[in-house]
Amino acid sequence: MSLPRMGLGCMNLSHAYGVAPSPAEGLALLRAARDLGVGMLDTATLYGGGRNEELVGSALRAMPGWREEIVLASKGGMALESGVKVIDGRPETLRRQVDASLSRLGVEHIDLYYLHRWDKRVPIAESVGALADLVAAGKIGAIGLSEVSVARLREALEVAPVAAPIVAVQNEYSLWSRNPELGMLDATADLGIALVAFSPVARGFLADGVTDPASLVEGDIRRGMPRFQPAHWPANAALLPAWNALAAEAGCTPAQLALAWLLSRGDHVVPIPGTTSVAHLQEDVAALDVAVPAELLARAGALIDTATVSGPRYAPGPAAEVDAESFDGVVPEGDA
Repeated sequence: MSLPRMGLGCMNLSHAYGVAPSPAEGLALLRAARDLGVGMLDTATLYGGGRNEELVGSALRAMPGWREEIVLASKGGMALESGVKVIDGRPETLRRQVDASLSRLGVEHIDLYYLHRWDKRVPIAESVGALADLVAAGKIGAIGLSEVSVARLREALEVAPVAAPIVAVQNEYSLWSRNPELGMLDATADLGIALVAFSPVARGFLADGVTDPASLVEGDIRRGMPRFQPAHWPANAALLPAWNALAAEAGCTPAQLALAWLLSRGDHVVPIPGTTSVAHLQEDVAALDVAVPAELLARAGALIDTATVSGPRYAPGPAAEVDAESFDGVVPEGDA
């Protein structure tokens, strides 16, 4: 399966950043995505407790023919149950969640389905085996993994049959979250697997979209993220004037510079920026045509880097849920 150079992360339309836009506003954003030629939509069981998949499904029905033009991606193994996030990678859960995703999306087939989180209570071979069975049943086209380590990817590849390939790993990757550079960037390139980069503009930071974290609305997940909190925000905010000046020198917006840097990391790197704004969506898609000199990209990489960004990407609780390599001294379970 070939993925486009950039997709649209749909989470923002239903989940995680406070008050979600109305279904009509979400549909308008998705209609603009089609007009702009966006080639992949990324949703999940978790997002909005299923509402995001329903929104994407309504957009596909409202725009006949779009379904055949895109890669449709969703995820399971993590869901909201009575308002509480639950990670559950048992085969029976994944089978049930895929059926529910198909129903909410209004389709018979999902092109790419990720294990949203590795459930550390369940051998990954069991979860991947269940997804392989769903490929064989024609319900999903290919398997993806999210927030996993290189060790977990290789373990999963050992049990994934040729007929049910693992074609993508979706981990956070941006200038300020370099975790994939601890092995996953190179491993996916070597294996011919796409590295799908979520939060590519650093949850709005690199788009100059956060001026005062204290003003973030209740329910915005960034309020609980260390880099946006008082212990770390002043140091991070101090990077923004130079970052914005660098984008101006490049002749593009800060978000476009962040995306151009990611696109330069390899042909297999696929950013999936998310937004609720049609204008920002247009800006993101236009990054595909932005040419930034290698020397300026190198300066961007030195300005916003692990050494200059203050704070871990997650608080201890959420950090324990992921398996990906970390600069924060967290060794993925089983790799010690």
